[in-house]
Amino acid sequence: MIEQVQDIRRRIGEYTIETKEQLEDFRLNYIGKKGVVAGLFDLLKTVPAEDRRAMGQELNGLKDLAQQKFQEAQEKLEAAGGSRIEPETDLTLPVIPNETGSLHPLSLVRQRIIEIFERLGFNISDGPEIEEDWYNFTALNFPENHPAREMQDTFFIEKHGPGKDILLRTHTSGVQVRLMESQKPPLRSIMPGRVYRNEAISARAHCFFHQIEGLYVDENVSFKDLKDTLYQFAKELFGPEVQVRFRPSYFPFTEPSAEMDISCEMHREGGCRICGGSQNQCKGTGWVEILGSGMVDPNVLENCGIDSKKYTGFAFGMGIERIANLKYRVRDLRLYSENDVRFLRQFEGA
Repeated sequence: MIEQVQDIRRRIGEYTIETKEQLEDFRLNYIGKKGVVAGLFDLLKTVPAEDRRAMGQELNGLKDLAQQKFQEAQEKLEAAGGSRIEPETDLTLPVIPNETGSLHPLSLVRQRIIEIFERLGFNISDGPEIEEDWYNFTALNFPENHPAREMQDTFFIEKHGPGKDILLRTHTSGVQVRLMESQKPPLRSIMPGRVYRNEAISARAHCFFHQIEGLYVDENVSFKDLKDTLYQFAKELFGPEVQVRFRPSYFPFTEPSAEMDISCEMHREGGCRICGGSQNQCKGTGWVEILGSGMVDPNVLENCGIDSKKYTGFAFGMGIERIANLKYRVRDLRLYSENDVRFLRQFEGA
């Protein structure tokens, strides 16, 4: 019988109790009236009289051991406030290295651009990626026969005709329309987001990319306000030594319109290597286009319910990938979406 007592003592010590179900199972097996410990007490009468006292003490110790284990497990479960006891931390185990990840390069550039414009007084606005034709084209002064409406440029989801089509937005300008429709001037906001174009994927183009657009509408807003804002932005993002120039351009939703270039740092260093080969990002001119801009067309203001005789405004838009290419000298747009850890690890601590 002493062998039975030792075996049960070992089984009690090895018994794992982590859940309420295991606790109840332990109680039935070792503490209950029909458990193994109670069964040994029933056999005590078969032990010789001279050994019965010593054996009784052994059985009482076994019973106390089971009671103590049950009570400790019950208290841990109640303290955990759930149905499971979390294993205790083994302080003798070696330390697990704390490997901190890194932000994606597009996230780094996006945050930096937002930080600059927030300091210039701009808010952040957001809108849907699945957009209506009105917000993506019609309200922005796009003619019905404009090439951007054709299938080779836009991902259409439902075709119902101009003004009624459902599509993946091709720019974040639709957020500007929604903002002007829902709020009264003065308005000063930027619109970061992902956009889609039906283009072949290559080192210089992708079917989706990221933009940040900006809008400022108020009384007496001038083209000088636009130039001063973007000039300050370029100096903060690329450094005080960067040179800036504006070139006349055309956009359906702004008039007059201009593209903004910055001086190409790599050209000054003796060769632009973003695109590789003989096709340079700056095309040998020493200037790189980074964004489009202009004064909001009066038709756009009127389409959004804003009096164009009282209010004026400017808008601008840039591709985050293009800015990231310039800052980090990335040659292939596909690297941003391939999740290659060898590429992403280069930005740890950036």
